[in-house]
Amino acid sequence: MAPPREKATRTASVAGAVVPMVSARSAQGVPIESSGPPEATRAPARRSGRPGEKPRGRAPPSRAEDQAEGAAAPTREGEPPAAPGPPLPSSGSHRQGSVRATRERRPQPSPVEVPGPTESRGPLVPNPGRGLREAAPGAWKLRAVLEQLRLSRREISAAVEVVNRVVDHLLRKLQQGCESEFRGVGLLRTGSYYERVKVSAPNEFDVMFKLEVPRIELQEYANSGTHYFVKFKRNPKGDPLNQFLEGEILSASKMLSKFRAVIKEEIKNIEADTDVIVERKKKGSPAVTLLMRKPMEISVDITLALESKGSWPASTLNGLPINRWLGVKVRNDMRRRPFYLVPKHAREGSGFQEETWRLSFSHVEKDLLKNHGQAKTCCETDGVKCCRKDCLKLMKYLLEQLKKKFGKRKELTKFCSYHVKTAFFHVCTQDPCDSQWLSGDLELCFDKCVTYFLQCLRTEQLQHYFIPTVNLFAPDQIDKASKEFLSKQIEDQRNNGFPVFGAF
Repeated sequence: MAPPREKATRTASVAGAVVPMVSARSAQGVPIESSGPPEATRAPARRSGRPGEKPRGRAPPSRAEDQAEGAAAPTREGEPPAAPGPPLPSSGSHRQGSVRATRERRPQPSPVEVPGPTESRGPLVPNPGRGLREAAPGAWKLRAVLEQLRLSRREISAAVEVVNRVVDHLLRKLQQGCESEFRGVGLLRTGSYYERVKVSAPNEFDVMFKLEVPRIELQEYANSGTHYFVKFKRNPKGDPLNQFLEGEILSASKMLSKFRAVIKEEIKNIEADTDVIVERKKKGSPAVTLLMRKPMEISVDITLALESKGSWPASTLNGLPINRWLGVKVRNDMRRRPFYLVPKHAREGSGFQEETWRLSFSHVEKDLLKNHGQAKTCCETDGVKCCRKDCLKLMKYLLEQLKKKFGKRKELTKFCSYHVKTAFFHVCTQDPCDSQWLSGDLELCFDKCVTYFLQCLRTEQLQHYFIPTVNLFAPDQIDKASKEFLSKQIEDQRNNGFPVFGAF
């Protein structure tokens, strides 16, 4: 899919509330999966490898983030053919054995000396590709960081209640009101709360309203892979969406303007104890932003999404490389689901092509994170716990904290949580086995995610997970200096025990 509107620190809401958007940018293609990780970045699976620790079998279970539903067993059939281009960076090792392999005893890896402070040296922690490396003094324990994030999520419960009340009011009025073009809208429950990976500010939320449209024809814009003109295959007279046509094309700008006007008028009828206004329109943004000032300060982005039940566009044919991770059957089932189009316009010169729509697959991303294990019981109450989602939370939090630290630096403005999530999905593709993500190996697994993301920055290649011809780190999307700056900051954090986790 395409990355969310470029808003790095906003992710979605909490229980029963609201959803974040994700988006992508067009660029040059790179392959779906690496044929094998470079030796320099290979890492041993499953080991935390602290000195004096006996070789482990299955790691002790950690707290379950949520109840994951079953996913299909892996298959040995090949992935879809890769798009031409240089191989993606890779980290971690592939373990092809069964989960029983986690019980096998392995020799303890030896510590490796690395450059560091000449005086005091901290405890050794695992690092992919380098065996064990020494943690900086005062290095943050990742479990403590996750606990901190979990506790902070409680703070949003009061805000969620307010947001739900406003969202429910708007949905009822749109569905029952005289504005017939929006009567079929519904809430699309996707986003970081439903994925259980929300780490952003508790007073910022994203909501998506879906609207099913009749049979449509897509015309790709400028070979972007992500942006399309939308036409109706049949255009019956009296269709309420006809008012948004620009010739034969369904105008994204016209439809967004009307959607914005309806919401702006309807918030006037919200209860007196809730003070809500519509923020001034941001150029290029697909969202209508509500600012609530009473009973508390909250920002809510509402995005309209067209729902199409037709076949996914041809640009996605070789995307979603989960055959070895979740199985061919799961991939086929996901591709039979609807896809969505949001009014995020394609860039055209110094402006925007305002009639274009952008693909969105946030609903599939939610399912990938919910049913993330090869074993059907992965992370269920009585199942073996993995650390996949914990690694994603930590990666998102790392980027968010760096953006806070360097808030006035322009180098980080184009990076967003969707870049982190995309890289994470590729690491899951590389290391598909549950035994490569044991809960007790959190430090090692987080480090292999960091290693992969750094390699993407250095090579300027981050392939869109659903649209393999799109490179999210192409030079025309994010300049080289910005990528070098972020790469340096992440390396500094890793070498010093991630002090930014304790900041702000």
